[in-house]
Amino acid sequence: MPQLAATLKAAGDPLRLEILRLLSQDSYSVLELCRIFELRQPALSHHLKVLAQAGLVSKRREGNNLFYRRTAGSVLLQQLFSGLDQLPLSASRAATVDQIASERAEASRRFFADYGNRFREQQELIASYSVYGPQVAQLLKPGRHALEVGPGEGEFLEELANRFGTVTALDLSETMLTRAQAFADERGLQNIEFVCDDTRAAASRPESADCIVVNMVLHHTPEPAQIFHDLQKALKPGGQLLITELHDHAQDWARDACGDLWLGFAPQQLVDWAADAGLSRGRSEHSALRNGFQVQIQEFLKR
Repeated sequence: MPQLAATLKAAGDPLRLEILRLLSQDSYSVLELCRIFELRQPALSHHLKVLAQAGLVSKRREGNNLFYRRTAGSVLLQQLFSGLDQLPLSASRAATVDQIASERAEASRRFFADYGNRFREQQELIASYSVYGPQVAQLLKPGRHALEVGPGEGEFLEELANRFGTVTALDLSETMLTRAQAFADERGLQNIEFVCDDTRAAASRPESADCIVVNMVLHHTPEPAQIFHDLQKALKPGGQLLITELHDHAQDWARDACGDLWLGFAPQQLVDWAADAGLSRGRSEHSALRNGFQVQIQEFLKR
């Protein structure tokens, strides 16, 4: 009871409730939160400290920045927050959130436009396709239609084309999509549709995919949580979502060298995002690499 009272006291402030509402779906740096709430950093840091001490938010350091996200909390707190999460942000704050998302996405697009020709070289620094590709292929459940988000050089499209009647390759970068299409043409893969767009395009085709694969993409995206929601809509009931990602790490050089927006993810973070989108956890595999990185392959299912 004393702990619950302290937690409710920490949340019992209109501004802190707004912060908790915002942090339910994504993590933000202190500077980004200052922009959204139009506060000076000392004032915002005070509110974040109160929330952190009460266990309502967690933080992670990426380079010189601290990013905050709301914690899952107890069942009681989840029930209390379910109502909070239905409340909309003010128009001005929602506009700033959209602007930050656009800036993050543009940074990722610029990287792949500028460094697309060096993509394979940079990826080899972290985790080459040969490290995870065959393992992901073994988890595939063949069906009528598959979707790959961010196909990169296109290698995994061959695995999908041989197991599914039709395949869609979806990528926000025209540069990378062109490279994937060139690989498919070279291998004579005729059943692949190439779409230059984000995952909202997948969500616009509800219950169309038996299987969706996302290999080493989420750490390049500004809003991973939203991607889970979009892909859940695109999956058929009983459909399979396979996510390959890095474990959370502290090698900040990956930002500049590889265009990473996130320094990997804790496995539970992916599980939480998937559960929030209505997906259940399936199989998982984890592989440690010689260069200090660790790869996770997680399967999620739509019931």
